Amino acid sequence: MTCSTGGRRPGRFGRREGRNTASAKRGQTMLKWELSEKKGRLSVLCLGAHSDDIEIGCGGTILKLLESENDIAWYWVVLSGSAKRKDEAVKSAKTLLNRSTEKQIVVKNFKDGYFPYNGATIKDYFESLKRVCSPDIIFTHYRHDLHQDHRLVSDLTWNTFRDHMILEYESPKYDGDMGTPGVFVHVDETVCRRKIGHILAHFKSQAHHHWFGEETFRAILRLRGMESNAPSKYAEAFYGRKVLLGL
Repeated sequence: MTCSTGGRRPGRFGRREGRNTASAKRGQTMLKWELSEKKGRLSVLCLGAHSDDIEIGCGGTILKLLESENDIAWYWVVLSGSAKRKDEAVKSAKTLLNRSTEKQIVVKNFKDGYFPYNGATIKDYFESLKRVCSPDIIFTHYRHDLHQDHRLVSDLTWNTFRDHMILEYESPKYDGDMGTPGVFVHVDETVCRRKIGHILAHFKSQAHHHWFGEETFRAILRLRGMESNAPSKYAEAFYGRKVLLGL
């Protein structure tokens, strides 16, 4: 059984279905999909409007991918950042991907908070991405995120990449837009600590925000772990709005 997102490109998820072993012991039946056996290099595109978005939204999943796959081409794109935040973004990405032999890390200079007003220029940049990568998996913002920059990035992701596995991550914020995602990646305590420690160490410019702290990041991981019945108690969650099951 396979899982994909379009007529031309098979998805990388979906080698098998069945009960999670720990869940099965408790008589529960959450469906579990795993990465398929791949042929050749796996290509992953990570998109973030701001310098810490990718790490907060899917840092644990990235750590698990780095542990489970030996041959990944990474395209890491952050669309805005002042000089300090750009430096943080580059150092963070280089640290996470330090063992990866193929990676491209790009931090653009679009103005933070003004993405909808610069939409044409940002769209042109998205179109250029198609010429440098055709990713198997794309991590991007949640379409109904209430931050205007996040929302535009999500819209342009779907507008640009039509036959790809797109997973939308979530970003905690003052606006209170946490929804009900339906795709989960279980992470254990070690990955949970590594993710949170990495964020706190690399994005010190954000430390003054009341939401930026271990309690917030761990609470979300714990909540999504509870919702997905994670044996480890923790999980990252995504919105997978278009998934084709190749039965």
